[in-house]
Amino acid sequence: MEKLQPTLDAAFEQIMREYGTRVLRLVTFLVKDKNLAEDITQDVFVKVYRHLPRFRQESSIHTWLYRIAVNECKGLLRSWTFRNLLYSAWIKKDGDVSTEHLVLDQVERDQLVAHVLGLSPPYRQIIALHYYADLSISEVAEVLSVSEGTVRTRLHRARQLLKKRMGEGRDWEWTRPNGSSN
Repeated sequence: MEKLQPTLDAAFEQIMREYGTRVLRLVTFLVKDKNLAEDITQDVFVKVYRHLPRFRQESSIHTWLYRIAVNECKGLLRSWTFRNLLYSAWIKKDGDVSTEHLVLDQVERDQLVAHVLGLSPPYRQIIALHYYADLSISEVAEVLSVSEGTVRTRLHRARQLLKKRMGEGRDWEWTRPNGSSN
């Protein structure tokens, strides 16, 4: 018996369920404004729906989605409107935390996020895609349409900038969530 192929709508719904939150988080991280990120994410998925029949599966679905998301963010960041408006910080502070250790950890994470958000868009994209979206060097290169060497260079420079801004004497763990550092 032949396996039935999902309809376009069913495939799109599955993509939305699986990647919707991830794409929204990535876009929010890149543009630094939650409301704007929601609009961009909606635009991303409109493009995905329109172009899904032409998706040739030459790359993985998440790489394709992230490329669309990054390109949408780049378009916005280049626009006059975005460059001339100041957005308020979207980083939320947690409520009362019972232990001093948890509070200090949260403050450190907030500081790191604030410093990453202060990086220029190319460095912020590299950090977000590699550490936050958990993409490998080669996947980041594919998403951004640059060489792996360019990704490594930008990643190194972004780390150096963050290290300088956050304090030379501190030891920062530059590892991805799964524990690898490539």
